[in-house]
Amino acid sequence: MKTLLVVFHSLTGGTRQMAEAAAASAADETEINVRLLTATEAQPVDVLAADGFIFATPENLAAMAGRMKDFFDRTYYPVIDRINGRPYAALICAGSDGENAGRQIARIATGWRLRQVADTLIVRINAQTAETILAAKTIPPAELQRCRDLGAALAGGLAAGIF
Repeated sequence: MKTLLVVFHSLTGGTRQMAEAAAASAADETEINVRLLTATEAQPVDVLAADGFIFATPENLAAMAGRMKDFFDRTYYPVIDRINGRPYAALICAGSDGENAGRQIARIATGWRLRQVADTLIVRINAQTAETILAAKTIPPAELQRCRDLGAALAGGLAAGIF
């Protein structure tokens, strides 16, 4: 059985909803073991044990969240050259843009020699004031469906041996 690791960080709940939606639909694939871990929980051993990945982060100040960066910092060197070619996708919850956080994940994944198998999915929630940025988030159903679709596609590709 193959394992899909979903690693995420979420402060206001938006990214958590996205990661949970992707993980839930991936878990519908009976031949896939899905592990959903926060960025602080995930360790190098978890990365090594996975056959594919979904990385989910909010974009904070035009960058991936610090806890997500910490995950990559802690796991990067222990697994380098040991996960080459494995598939990944990324989910970004952004106030307005999200592109830079996606680029950061792509650069790290390039260093790990991972294979991006889906375009980075960015959900823009239009939070522009201190109040809306810090408020609890609710991701619209259509956006959660896009996350579910991505999770299902990655899991299906792993199960079928496409990735």
